[in-house]
Amino acid sequence: MKLEKCTLHIGLEKPLKILHITDSHIALCDDRDNERKKALAKRFNSPDRERNLEEQLAYGRENCDLIVHTGDLIDFTSHANFDFAGTILADEKVFFAAGNHEFSQYVGEAYEDYAYKMNSFREMMPGLGAPLFFNTKIVGGVNFVSIDDSYHQFEPWQMARLKKEIEKGLPIILCLHAPLFEQSLYDYHISITHPGSSTYLVGCDEDHLPFDEWRAIEIRPRGITAEMVDFIKSQPQIKAVLAGHVHFSFVSDIAPGRPQFVTDVGYQNHARELTIF
Repeated sequence: MKLEKCTLHIGLEKPLKILHITDSHIALCDDRDNERKKALAKRFNSPDRERNLEEQLAYGRENCDLIVHTGDLIDFTSHANFDFAGTILADEKVFFAAGNHEFSQYVGEAYEDYAYKMNSFREMMPGLGAPLFFNTKIVGGVNFVSIDDSYHQFEPWQMARLKKEIEKGLPIILCLHAPLFEQSLYDYHISITHPGSSTYLVGCDEDHLPFDEWRAIEIRPRGITAEMVDFIKSQPQIKAVLAGHVHFSFVSDIAPGRPQFVTDVGYQNHARELTIF
C-alpha cells in the first residue's frame, strides 16, 4: 500500500487515527446485468482493485479508529457492485461519502444531472445500505460529516443540516467526494493537464470554469452551491476537509490552518493515514 501519513492538530485530549481512502472504482458484474454492463466490467475491472481495497481496509481495521471512504467505491451501478459495496459499508468502522460513479449507470454515457442521479438512486436502493446524501458519525469527540457533492452542487437542505451539526459544538471533519475550489489546488490540476481542462472542483467562479461548455454547465455553481462553499470555508468549527475525485494527492488550506486533504486513487493502492491530535 502507498500510504501517506499526515497530522492535524485541533486540541484533542486523545489522538485519533483515520485512514482516508477514495476512488476504488470497483467494476463487477454478473449474469443479473446486461451485456453493456458486462462490457464495462471487462474494460475497467481487475482483481488488483479488489485486492488493493481489501488491503486498505485490513490496515484500517487493524491500525485506525475510523476508515473514511470519499466515494467512487464502485465504477457503475450493477447488482454485483451493489452486493460488494453493501458488504463494505455494513462495517461500522467505515464511513462513506458518495461519489459520482455511485450513480453512474454506464460510464460517461449521458449528461449526469440531478434527475439522472435520482434515477440511479432508485435503482440502487437498498443496494448500498448507507446514507448517500448526508451522514454523520461521532468518533473520539470528532463529528465526521459526509455531504454528497458528487455532481459539484449542494442543496439547501444540506446547508440546513450542516448548520445543525455545527450547533452540536464538536470539531467537524467534512467528508466530500469532489474537493472545494482552492486556487493552489486549481493551479496544480491545470499544470498536470492543460488549460481549459475540467477542474472538477466545487465552487469554481466563471474565471476558473473549463472552456468546454458541456463541462462548465455541470461544474458552474447553481442554487446555494457558491454560498455553501463560502459558508464551509468561514466556519472555524470545520477543522478539515477530506476529498478525492481528481485522482491525485494534494494538501492545501481552504482557510488558514484548516486543510483540505485530497487523496490519490485507491484502485492504485493509495491511502492517507491522518492522525488528529
